[in-house]
Amino acid sequence: MKILPAPLIRQADAYTIEHEPIAGIDLMERAATACAGWLCTSITPGRKVMIFCGTGNNGGDGLAIARLLFLRGYEVEAHVMKPAGKLSEDFRNNFERLFECRNSGMQECRNADNTGNSMVRGWIRVGEIAGVEDFPVISLQDVVIDALFGSGLTRPPEGLAADIIAHVNASGAMVVAIDLPSGLFCDEHTPDVKKSAVIRANYTLTFTPPKIALFFPENGKFTGEWVLLDIGLMQEFIDNTAVRNFMVEMNDARVMLKKRNKFSHKGTFGHALLICGSTGKMGAAVLAARGCLRAGPGLVTVSVPRSGATILQTAVPEAMLVTGEDQDLFTAVPALGKYSSIAIGPGIGTAPETASALKILIQETGIPLILDADAINLIAENKTWLGFLPPGSVFTPHPLEFERLAGKSSDDFERNRMQREFSYKFQCYVVLKGAHTAITTPDGRCFFNTTGNPGMATGGSGDVLTGIIAGLRAQGYSSLESCLLGVYLHGLAGDCASTELGFEAMIADDIVDNLGKSFLQLYGKL
Repeated sequence: MKILPAPLIRQADAYTIEHEPIAGIDLMERAATACAGWLCTSITPGRKVMIFCGTGNNGGDGLAIARLLFLRGYEVEAHVMKPAGKLSEDFRNNFERLFECRNSGMQECRNADNTGNSMVRGWIRVGEIAGVEDFPVISLQDVVIDALFGSGLTRPPEGLAADIIAHVNASGAMVVAIDLPSGLFCDEHTPDVKKSAVIRANYTLTFTPPKIALFFPENGKFTGEWVLLDIGLMQEFIDNTAVRNFMVEMNDARVMLKKRNKFSHKGTFGHALLICGSTGKMGAAVLAARGCLRAGPGLVTVSVPRSGATILQTAVPEAMLVTGEDQDLFTAVPALGKYSSIAIGPGIGTAPETASALKILIQETGIPLILDADAINLIAENKTWLGFLPPGSVFTPHPLEFERLAGKSSDDFERNRMQREFSYKFQCYVVLKGAHTAITTPDGRCFFNTTGNPGMATGGSGDVLTGIIAGLRAQGYSSLESCLLGVYLHGLAGDCASTELGFEAMIADDIVDNLGKSFLQLYGKL
């Protein structure tokens, strides 16, 4: 799915209004109906709902939600911030609709709801906030809905707006933001984010297509858990709009899968080489090998120091073994001719002898490399080697490893820019691991993953990912396909594991053990 910046989302709204055609107020009603539907499944009618509205379109959403919740029997208070400028037309219309509904009899409200169901009478109060003296008391049992600004801000809130945001944040109540937490910028870093007036939401109800701000760690404490709601913007506009940011969903991963022919054999699916491990870190080699095997290559060979031979052949009997010359370290490159993918890094350490061997590998390989962990750290110390990497190579760093490789950044937006520039400059793919792992390409695109959970924040999960990507690459998947599909499967396996174990008890092996379920889900068999 494409990720659009705020100006293009507004254009998508306008295109839908013109070409569907649909009135702007009715498109807003779709958004409010989607939000109200989610809220009704999440909030018991006995809890009071307090909606804070600005006077733009986000405030119009809030007023429409207030009306719909009132019609469904909720106790609702709508608090409208005193306008500092012009009211939007859709805000005016929804304000009038709300008062008409509130002032009419229940029969008229039932007709407006169009459900045909019997209804419990709710109540609604509407008031204006002109200053701090108008702030309502918010109890811990209340639900607060933020409909002040949404994604339209280009400068931090000040004055009364900032005071309202501070009042909401101090309440301790459950907060649901509509579109985007008020005060949070949509397409760039929010300045002085620790001091700015930004709503801290428990949930954010946002609308397709998604916004890039939702994918960065620096904004997580503001967005909380976000929910993507489809309001029927015309797909024709989105399909014909050029963007460089994408969100990877199950259908995206599903179409990449290569279906197997019944006459296939192990030679059909390639041969992966993993160069991993050193004394004391042989577990990284085991995890990478197990992840690689579960990704489906025909053959897997693991190159380890001599001290790891017994460990590997005992723990992963399905993998073949190449032992190096040294007892403890990777110091020599094995013959490379028979391998269709090569991954290096998990657990190899950063000894000078290992660095020399990595340099020789870069010089001798004829295929793209998959570089993780200490391989990245060694290249970070020898950046001239970057120019000799085969095009299409893959880096899989965590944030600190990427910082060593590309330099420090002041915020997540800048780091994303640096990641794109790195991929472009060295014609490689960078898999920056995190809650929404970001995959950048040599042509400047960025793909954000949507699977995975906090239980995967455990030692060895990155080694498993390296193995998965290497296993896919061995089978003939392109570097981009291997990254996108590998990251998605890895996260999906973590999600499967978390349903049985929770987050705290998960270990990296649980990800490997659930890779089969991940494939079955993609094939629609689970």
